[in-house]
Formats: sequence, C-alpha cells, structure tokens
Amino acid sequence: MALNLCIGLAQLNPLVGDLEGNSRQVLVAAREAAAAGVQVLVTPELALWGYPPRDLLLLPSVLRRQQKVLDALALALPENLRVLVGVVVPLADGGGCPLHNGAALVGDGGWRLAAAKRLLPSYDVFDERRYFRPGDQPGLVEIPLAGRPLRLAVTICEDLWVDPRRLRQPAYDCDPVAELAPLAPDVMVNLSASPFAVGKQTLRRELATAAAARLGCPVVYVNQVGGNDELVFDGHSFVVDPRGVVALQLPSARPATRWVHLALPHGPVAQSAGSPVAAPSPQEELWKVLVLGLGDYARKCGFRRAVLGLSGGVDSALVACLAAAALGPRQVCGLLMPSFFSSPGSVVDARALAQVLGMATTTAPITPLMDAFVQALNPALGQDPDGVTAENLQSRIRGTLLMAVANQEGRLLLSTGNKSELAVGYCTLYGDMNGGLAVIGDLYKTDVYRLCRWLNSPAARQQRRAAGLPTRGVLIPEAILDKPPSAELRPSQKDSDSLPDYAVLDPVLQQLVEQHHTPDQLIAAGDDPALVQHVWSLLRRAEFKRRQAPPVLKVSGRAFGTGWRMPIATC
Repeated sequence: MALNLCIGLAQLNPLVGDLEGNSRQVLVAAREAAAAGVQVLVTPELALWGYPPRDLLLLPSVLRRQQKVLDALALALPENLRVLVGVVVPLADGGGCPLHNGAALVGDGGWRLAAAKRLLPSYDVFDERRYFRPGDQPGLVEIPLAGRPLRLAVTICEDLWVDPRRLRQPAYDCDPVAELAPLAPDVMVNLSASPFAVGKQTLRRELATAAAARLGCPVVYVNQVGGNDELVFDGHSFVVDPRGVVALQLPSARPATRWVHLALPHGPVAQSAGSPVAAPSPQEELWKVLVLGLGDYARKCGFRRAVLGLSGGVDSALVACLAAAALGPRQVCGLLMPSFFSSPGSVVDARALAQVLGMATTTAPITPLMDAFVQALNPALGQDPDGVTAENLQSRIRGTLLMAVANQEGRLLLSTGNKSELAVGYCTLYGDMNGGLAVIGDLYKTDVYRLCRWLNSPAARQQRRAAGLPTRGVLIPEAILDKPPSAELRPSQKDSDSLPDYAVLDPVLQQLVEQHHTPDQLIAAGDDPALVQHVWSLLRRAEFKRRQAPPVLKVSGRAFGTGWRMPIATC
C-alpha cells in the first residue's frame, strides 16, 4: 500500500550540556515543521545534549535532568508530530559503560527508545567507548500514519559508515545497514554529529547513497551544525533516494529546518521548503566553517569581543578577517607591537588592513620593554641575552601585553599561528602561542595563502557581504601577501632561514601528519632523505609545545588536539 510521508530535517546548533536550551531548539523546529504538515521530524545525534558531551556523561545529576526535559518536551510538542531526538539512555543492568547513545521517539505526550547506536567510534577525536555500550539490535520503529504504519529504520552517525565496497574504513563486527535490509524499511534516517573536514561531505553522500541502494529506500541524513570547543559541525543535511538523486540539501554552516514529501515505497520525492542549495567551493566552505567555529567558540564561552596581535603578516591578517566576520569588526581589537627589528612596512600594512576591516588598533612598541629585560637578565646570564633567547623574549613580551589586554577588557585572545608552525615548533611558548583559541592552527601556511587569495577574489564577494565585510577591492593588502614570511625577530630575518620553503615543507608535513606515513615511506617514494629526516625530527621535538597550545579549530582529517595523541618522550 502506498504511503505519503512528509518528513522534516532539523539541523540544530546545540550548546553542550544545555539540555533545557537544546530542548527549546527542538521545540521551535517542531512547531515550524508541524505548521507545514510534517509528520516525522529528525534531529541530530545527541541533539538534547550537544556533541560531544564528554565527561558530562559521568555526572548523575545531568543524566537525571534528561528525564524531566524529555517529559516536558513530549507534552509541549504539537499534536500529530513525532520527533526523533538524540538522547542518552541509562542502563540499569549493572554492566560496564551503563549508557547507550540513542534516539528517542517523542510524541503523543510520551517518548520511547527507537534505537541505540550500534557502532561506537574510538579513533581520531572520538572516544565513545569510554562512555557508551553498543546497541545489539537493529533500530526499526513503526509509526502509525494514515493509510498504514511507517516502517522507519533508525541509525546513528557511525552506523552509516560501514560499506563493504569501501576500503580503509574502521573494522566493525556488524553491519547495521545490512541487518536492516531483511526488515524492509520504508525510510532510513541517520541522526549524525559528524565534524567538518575538507572533502567529508562527498564521503557522507556516497555512504548514504550506498545505504539507500542496499535498502531500496530513501535515506534521510541529519547532521549537527555549529562549533563545540575545537570541533566544527558543518550541517549539510540531505535526503537521497535509492537512485542516488539528492532530493533535499540543507545549507552548510547554519541551522535550518526543511522537509520533503515522500511517496513510498517507490514514488517521486518532492521538496516542500527552501530552494536547492548550490555546492560551495572548497575555499568558501573552509571560510564559512572557520567563521562559524570562531563565532560559536566565543559565544558559547561567554565572549563578545576579541583581541589579536597584528604583525602585518599573512597569518594575523587572515585571523583578523575571520574575527571581524564572526564577531563584527567593532568587537575586534588589533594590538601592534613593533620592535627595533620590525620593518616600517609591517606597521603600515597592519594599519591598512585594520582600516579596511573597520577594526580598532592600538600600538605598543616593545623596544623599551626589551631593553629593560636585557638589563634585568644580564647579571643572571653574565651577558646580554642573544640568539634564540633574545628572539623568544620579544615574542613573550608581546604575549604578555596581549594577555593583559585580554584580561583587562574581557576579550578572547586569538592565537594566529598556523599548522606548519605548530608542526615544526616554529612558535614560542608563552609568546605567540598565547591565546584562548588557535583559529588557523589546522591550516598549513600554503592553505593560509590560498584562503587569503580567495578572500580577495570576486568569488568571495557574497561571503564578504554576508559577514558584513567590505565587498569592493581587496580585503587583505597585496603587500601582506607578497612579502616573504618573517617573524622579524632579528635583522632581515625570513622563515626560510630556519625552515624549508613552505611549498616544500607543507606536502611533507601533510603526509607525515594526516596520511600517517613514515619517513621511510616518503624516502622510498622519492622524497629527499635529508629533508624528510629534518622535518620528522622537528615534528617529534615540538610535541611538548603542542601540548601547551590553545585549542585548534579542526578542519582537516587530522588536527593537532584531541585526535593527535603522540607521546612527548619517545625514541
């Protein structure tokens, strides 16, 4: 018997641990959907908690609050609407890991468990086996609708990431999609909290399309959106039919509620809200995700304003643009801290950028402070500090000034270091590494230049307009992009004095860090042995610095932070 279903997707931006506030987000989406005739609404994984809740799951008082919040939500939902909500399911059998990562079917004044997550990822940034026990049954619920019951298959995030045709996927002892096939579902939904990484949207689509073909039914994929700590969730929820046709695509990097009409089992799919969303370019996607991650990190941590050191270099220029877009130019302050070694152009370029953005700057020369440090240290050292010691002193003076401004004015200090520098230790503890967030710490130097040049191009005009930034002309002065990278801590210094050119360095780092290649593999593939061994040595020796770095917004397959767990002391 045919079944006409209107199913909704609620792409939400939760605050971790705010069960009441997250429930209100679900309710707002539910009322919007119900007014449009939606019968079933799907929310992201752990939508009531926000993902990842981490050790909040160990607090009994927070778990007890969930029961009250769910009961209240069930009573407040519009009639004739069922909502799948990502929840935590306490288990009372006394076994280890007494929780399920689950989905609750809420409606008609009550709620019940619809599915427990089968596959629990414990790689990269994920650590779900620390908290959860896997479900042992396929998730299938029947929902009474006019005509006949809807057979709804319910999967949660990683449950979708098993496809026997794909290589290099994690090895699991069950295939949730295969186990659903004999149950003949009408629709499969996937409640997801999948962090952004470059190219990941395509992989999600491929997996959902494969599942739709295997089950012979549409797949509804609903992903969390927003930044939670160092993770950024891009949304990009969608509906795909068994032929691989995308019936509905939600926007990236912002909350949205949309719905489609499904003529089941094999009828056409009709979009009911919104218009098709054009796929953004990789640079546009990266820009939107970084703006989202920075804005949410500040907002969810209670900051409205930010400060950063403006050096006239490309890294601080990009961070300033991102901060202005995320928080508004008037909420961002740039501190210029020239020294005896600073080129006149650096100060001029920094001020030119600030003027274009409309952000305030303050100048605090550090030469007098450096002189005082030298005078104070001479008796202890028996000489004036020199070499790397003197260079690091300059960086640490700047870091101290920035922290003072942040403390005094209640601003979030943004670190401006990039991934190349973090990888090889070309950064100073308690100096340029100071900050509450490393905004571009997962972008290699070559990525920084690429994103800056896109930002200056006509292709970025729409995103600049959306962020309230000037749309005419270049945003970042060409002088900043054209000058050789330099820390300006000694006369005529260039980064290339200490490091390989970034065009040479970054591909080696990418293979060592993200592709898990060993130096021997790179050398066997034809890379210069001296270069590889030098970069490998720098990478290993800098681990103690990375342990003390601020959180890094993750935008690659492997970022320094939660998903990077290398020992400090090793052979």
